[in-house]
Amino acid sequence: MGLLDGKKALILGVANEKSIAWAIARLFRAEGADLILTYAGEAIEKRVRPLAESLGAAVLPCNVGSDGEIAALMKHVEQRWGRLDILIHSVAFAERDELKGTILSTTRQGFATALDISAYSLIALLKEAQPLMAGRNACAMAMTYFGAEKVFPNYNVMGVAKAALEASVRYLAAGMGSDGVRVNAISAGPIKTLAASGVGEFKQILNTVEDRAPLHRNITQEEVAKAALYLCSDLASGVSGEIHYVDAGYNITGI
Repeated sequence: MGLLDGKKALILGVANEKSIAWAIARLFRAEGADLILTYAGEAIEKRVRPLAESLGAAVLPCNVGSDGEIAALMKHVEQRWGRLDILIHSVAFAERDELKGTILSTTRQGFATALDISAYSLIALLKEAQPLMAGRNACAMAMTYFGAEKVFPNYNVMGVAKAALEASVRYLAAGMGSDGVRVNAISAGPIKTLAASGVGEFKQILNTVEDRAPLHRNITQEEVAKAALYLCSDLASGVSGEIHYVDAGYNITGI
C-alpha cells in the first residue's frame, strides 16, 4: 500500500520535468494518489500535458491571478472527484527586471504582481477549495525559500513575496484548522529550475550553499518531494502551520 492510496491531489506549478512540482507529482502518483495538474498558458501546456499523461493525470488550465479561473478549476475538481485531499501550491512569479540589482529597483506594479501570484494565490485557491477539503483530514502545502527570512543577491521583491506567503501559511492553518485542514510549507534550498533561472547570479547562491551548508551539497527535487510526501500523508497528521526546511541544513548556519 502507498502512503497516499485513494487520495485526490491537485498540483499547481509544474512547468517542465525539472520542476519541484513534477518531482512531487511523480512520487505522489507512485504512492497511490490520483492527480490533477494545472498549467497557465499554451506554452506551459505543451510541456505539462505530456508529463501529466505519462502519470495518467488530468490536466486543466488555471491562471492563479484570475479568481474566475480558480473557481472554474475547483468546479472541475468537484465534478471529477467530489472532494480534494491535497493541494500543492508551487507557484511564484516576478518580472525578470525585478530580480536584478536591489529592492530599490522594484516597481509598484512589479510588487503587486509578485505578491498577487506568489502569495495571495494560495489564499484565493484555498478559499475556493475549502468546501472540498473540509472534514477530510486534508492538507495544503506551499513552496517557499530562505530568501523570505534572509537577504539573497537579486532576490528582492520575491523575498518579500515569500515572507508574505509564509505568514499566509500560518494564518491559513489557523483559519482552516477547525475544518481539519492542515496548511504547511517547505522552504527548499536552491535548485536549478525554470523559476530559478530568472534570479541573477543564481550560480553564486548554489556555490555558497554547497560551501556552507552542513551537508556541503545542494539538494534535489526528489528530496523536496519526499518531504512533501511526509507533510501530505497521515504521518504528519499533527503538523500544521509549519515551515519545513529541506536545504541541506543551510538555514542553521551563521558565519
